[in-house]
Amino acid sequence: MIIETERLVLRDWLPTDHEPWAAMNADPAVREFLGPPITREQADASIAYFQEALDRNGYGFWAVEVRGTGEFIGFTGLDDVDDFMPFTGVEIGWRLARSAWGRGYATEAARAVLAYGFETLRLPEIFAITTTTNVRSQAVMRRLGMTTDPAEDFDHPEIEEGDPLRRHVLYRIKP
Repeated sequence: MIIETERLVLRDWLPTDHEPWAAMNADPAVREFLGPPITREQADASIAYFQEALDRNGYGFWAVEVRGTGEFIGFTGLDDVDDFMPFTGVEIGWRLARSAWGRGYATEAARAVLAYGFETLRLPEIFAITTTTNVRSQAVMRRLGMTTDPAEDFDHPEIEEGDPLRRHVLYRIKP
């Protein structure tokens, strides 16, 4: 399945995505709020995981490319919230290569994903999370119309106590 916007194409993962995805996830700036850079093997495994979810569920994290050039710039999509999280439902997420930052691509892609989630999947609500210090992602969430309640901020269960990335904010949106 393909989702198209004015400037972007959200699509299945291709073999040609492996190299730029690995390079993107080796960039400390891209990984600043996610943890340390990941290896090529971890990047390849994540692509396999993302594509399996897309095939199985009809949603997941789609590869994102620039419409006119076909340049791979990252991912956006929907994922079921992990069982160990303090809330349940479906989460929206995105990650873009540094060269794609500041162009409105994350917001544009995420708007298309929200439309798919609400109109096609008929989801009652979609969540987004990030670290309390990731102000760029929080700005995207606000541009999407998502709201947050500081009472719902939480410590991410997979991040060790004392790690500055542990504290997270939860944003929500309904159709």
